[in-house]
Amino acid sequence: MSPSLKKILAPVIASVSLASAIFAVPVVSERSVSADSGQKIALPSQKKGLPLGFPFLREQRTTQSIAPGMTHTKITRGLPFERDFFTVDVDFTETHDQAKELAKKLKSEGYNPTVHRIANRAPDDKVKGPLGYLVRIGKFETEEEAKKLQQQLTASGYKGHRTVFTGEDGQPTTGPWVINVLEVDPRTFNGTMLPVLANDRIQDREKLSSMSTRYKALAAINGGYFVMGSRDGVPGDPTGITVINGKLVSEALNGRSSLIIPADKTDVRIASITSAHTAISSDGDVREVDGLNRRPKLIRSCGGVGGDTPTENIKHDFTCKDDSELVHFSPIFGKRTDAGEGVEAVLNEYGEVVELRKQRGVTIPKNGSVLSGTGEAAQWLELHAQVGMKLTVKNEVFADGEPLPLEQVSGIINGGPRLIDNGNNTIPAMAEGFHRVEDPEFYYRFGERRNPRTLTGVKADGTLLFVTVDGRAPGLSVGTNFKESALLMKSLGAVNALNLDGGGSTTMTIGNNVVNHPSDKAGERPIADAILFMP
Repeated sequence: MSPSLKKILAPVIASVSLASAIFAVPVVSERSVSADSGQKIALPSQKKGLPLGFPFLREQRTTQSIAPGMTHTKITRGLPFERDFFTVDVDFTETHDQAKELAKKLKSEGYNPTVHRIANRAPDDKVKGPLGYLVRIGKFETEEEAKKLQQQLTASGYKGHRTVFTGEDGQPTTGPWVINVLEVDPRTFNGTMLPVLANDRIQDREKLSSMSTRYKALAAINGGYFVMGSRDGVPGDPTGITVINGKLVSEALNGRSSLIIPADKTDVRIASITSAHTAISSDGDVREVDGLNRRPKLIRSCGGVGGDTPTENIKHDFTCKDDSELVHFSPIFGKRTDAGEGVEAVLNEYGEVVELRKQRGVTIPKNGSVLSGTGEAAQWLELHAQVGMKLTVKNEVFADGEPLPLEQVSGIINGGPRLIDNGNNTIPAMAEGFHRVEDPEFYYRFGERRNPRTLTGVKADGTLLFVTVDGRAPGLSVGTNFKESALLMKSLGAVNALNLDGGGSTTMTIGNNVVNHPSDKAGERPIADAILFMP
């Protein structure tokens, strides 16, 4: 072989050498004999491995019975890829010329930058061409080394840069991955699937392990998206449709997919949800209700009504604003409404106005509710919610365009985007608000890069899947992107699947024990809601 040919084939030869060590290994399963014995029998098999990373990576599955009709499987796959490293992303640019200009500047300052073309766009994005370009510096074995460079860039006046691990890029890798799968067959599981709020109210957050312990659950998994910081609303407020025990507690991000849990626990499904809310005064006047149990003026992830700015379309992890809002508070919010300027009508259990206050922040009656108004909505309350008058709040929920009677629903957990629709990997990331036209980097970070994920799905026979994928843990698990999440759920048998809240929120418990590896450096994150599996 000529020296030039050896040079060309060197990377291939290296890859083949690596593959010989980690590929073509049978999947090994362990299956528990019974829920009570605790004994496990290793059953080597030739199961097809998960569609993550290169084919035929080393994979091990351990399955145990939690209860009749419920199993927990832990899957480990792959091993650290010797070519992954830590680096610093200096900037994400929309054009190649912008990236080249930045790289030129960095090079003149003594750095050795590289420019990477980010080709993949959201699956439902009709714009052609690359999503953008990434400018990077450095190649380090440890995160600490990369952070030193990041600090140096900060001192030099650069902003917006971050330390990243290339195994999370979404490019081919050997992993590794750690995945926990909770499988529930409604036909044989005699327990209850119970959606709950943190400490049973909206104005709070709670760790999943605490919720599971309080309720003495068999197993549990984190739920939907929620407000994290007070600048974006009330921490703990679900950002999207939420139904608990048949009661609507949060309005929809209109058009986003969610998980519907029927009252009879059969036919759990995933659907695109919209909701409409109306206040009707006894004098005949009608006014749109903008939201439920949330801080007026702030609409987390947008997707609302009534002239929200800058958009009424869904815009994930962005807070839209509207100075004129009517918000309905029920006791599940907490003891008091959110304080601030405005007008509030206190209603008794019959909807009669028992008090009209010129300031927000009142006690919510145990069997009543409060309508809180700002701007024009405050004026509407002053005219149409005088003491002694009656107000009726009408709530309508639609699933895939069809009315959804709440008396038929035990719970709805918000999520998005949908990953599989009747067997098809559709992933409407743009339609469900995960792509920002003015900020293409957002979709790259959220959808194209690998992150910790919480996923749910339904098999053709109605069996339910609840899955956590650990991530942001180099050497332990790299996470999945949207496409990999869809492929993973399909390989587990799902014909319909949905992405739930992930990142640091991703948590699964069996009994009182957290069985996955939450990614926040502080450990398990307090969350807003969860799905518990009760005996």
